Amino acid sequence: MCWYGDPGATYRYSGVSHQPSPWHEVLADLRTRIEAFSGHVFNAVLCNRYRSGRDSMGWHADDEPELGERPFIASLSLGAERLFRIRHRGTGRTLDVPLRDGDLLLMGGELQSHWRHCVPRTARPCGERINLTFRRVVPRS
Repeated sequence: MCWYGDPGATYRYSGVSHQPSPWHEVLADLRTRIEAFSGHVFNAVLCNRYRSGRDSMGWHADDEPELGERPFIASLSLGAERLFRIRHRGTGRTLDVPLRDGDLLLMGGELQSHWRHCVPRTARPCGERINLTFRRVVPRS
């Protein structure tokens, strides 16, 4: 896991504050392209590496205060296909979305307040995956 972003784009989750490393030129170029495509502005990116199907991300919502009331997140998948699962907080309904190399998942509106999501473990053989989630961190008031 690593965190890149504009100065001051501090992100706190799981009890740890993450100070941004300066933008790498490849990440800055991807940010520009994703901003143009999505119409949203991002000031940071969380990078996660999944080495195999044993690496996973548990159920959560990206609802930290510094992401604002209705965060918009652009999630770019690179490498091996992995399942992205979302579950409605009220009904328990789940949706499975296979994310392949180069897929861009856009999450906005009420998604983070009404749904939780995860990348579950899998016993099926799979290669490495890098996930880049572009975000807008807002200053705490």
